[in-house]
Amino acid sequence: AALSPGAGERAERTLTAVRAHADAGAVDAAARLLTTVEDTAPDTGRQARVDLLRGRLAFLRRTDERGPAFVLRAARHLADLDPERSRDCFLDAVEMSLVVGRATGVMDRVLAEARSAPPSTSPDVLDALIRLAADGHRAAYPLMRSVLDGDTTPLWTRRPALAAMLAGELWDPHTHATIAEWLVRAGRDAGSPHLLRLGLAQSASYAVLTGDLGRAMAAIAEEEAIADATDGHPVTYHRLQLAAMRGRREEALPLFASVTAAARATGAGQLIANTHWAKALLHNALGDHPTALDAARQAVADGDLFLAGFSLPELIEAAVRCGEHATAVTALASLTERTDAVGTPTGLGIAAYARGLVTGVEDDYRQAVEHLDESPLVPYRARARLLYGQWLRRAGRGRECRQQLRLAHEMLTDVGAEAFARRAAGELRAAGEPARTRSGPGLVGLTEQEVCIARLVGTGATSKEVAARLFLSPRTVDAHLRNIFRKLGIGSRRQLRDLPGLGG
Repeated sequence: AALSPGAGERAERTLTAVRAHADAGAVDAAARLLTTVEDTAPDTGRQARVDLLRGRLAFLRRTDERGPAFVLRAARHLADLDPERSRDCFLDAVEMSLVVGRATGVMDRVLAEARSAPPSTSPDVLDALIRLAADGHRAAYPLMRSVLDGDTTPLWTRRPALAAMLAGELWDPHTHATIAEWLVRAGRDAGSPHLLRLGLAQSASYAVLTGDLGRAMAAIAEEEAIADATDGHPVTYHRLQLAAMRGRREEALPLFASVTAAARATGAGQLIANTHWAKALLHNALGDHPTALDAARQAVADGDLFLAGFSLPELIEAAVRCGEHATAVTALASLTERTDAVGTPTGLGIAAYARGLVTGVEDDYRQAVEHLDESPLVPYRARARLLYGQWLRRAGRGRECRQQLRLAHEMLTDVGAEAFARRAAGELRAAGEPARTRSGPGLVGLTEQEVCIARLVGTGATSKEVAARLFLSPRTVDAHLRNIFRKLGIGSRRQLRDLPGLGG
């Protein structure tokens, strides 16, 4: 760009350089370059490119919530010039607004304006989201499912963040796993820090929901190592999810407070919604149902994709325990509409145990256990058995209740869901059977970085290979390994492979 003699060539090459810097994670350098062409007199197409890049850089910085507004302006510039590209810009704005979240009203404004987008040649994800907002889940589900899977290529190869949220909205953990795996692989192959960080964050989220907390900790550590190396903005939603599922009040509450303060300062409504969901999950696990009820209400009210629906079971449990039957009934109707429309074992199972809480009917709990036995979400499978065991104990059916509670306690302990495991142990004792002492996953005392190193070494990676992956020196990796061996009471790399929770 600097060597280009003509103003037009120089501007075009500068914009290309801005995009290249942004792709490489050099956001500040990209922003400085963009200022050299912002005040020129470009044509409409070039103005749209400038606005798109402004929006992307605002999004990457996360301290500037104007990203969707810049992209919407680009969409308007392109409406007559390039209708297809204009529609893509509306989708860019939707994707950005999902991070800002409905809590700030950005998502609603974007969808309202997107209704004026040039029509698509065939129904796409923008049509699906507009229908969801206008007509609800039953009407929108077929189109959401169709656009997620795609006719020839799935949505996540083009819009992975949006695809991950749609998979959650469709209660489809198997597709969520596929998206996370594709992102990590594509990010490594392309050398893209943004794509790889998104993939690791989604891998951590999936691991938390399925109860593989060691894998979650390892993914978080690697994502943070890449963020540090590229001066990237920290991602925290996977940390919130992990803290809530582990159920350690002393670790979770300070994290929730710091994330909430940072999110409010930057207007990141979707991150605030994540915090509300995490609080609801944690406090239901701890048995503090009034606090859980308040947090769940806020999480559901925000209306974010995935999070609002996934917060409904927490709202229902907390409301039932607090004697707010009308709130529970209303939330159950919303949850049932969502899960019946998609028909996955995960959605049907979680809705069934929530219904059991409201109705007190045994068949609802039985259906929950049966459906969730086909779901990879082990903590929720265990919660169904915990709730069924509680119901059986109150019905005076001691032998059956002890069987369910014993299984719940074993599963929750094995995955490291400590607060829920304590709840199960308390119910088991109340049923006349002491909970057996079980060791949880082999992670006790290890930091997230140490878990990551231990898992990588357990797969046979050398210190040099681990160092390259985590942007450390081999000497630092060896020092961490010595700490890991000491904490776990082992003496060799080979022993890491078979430790619970650490196997690669």
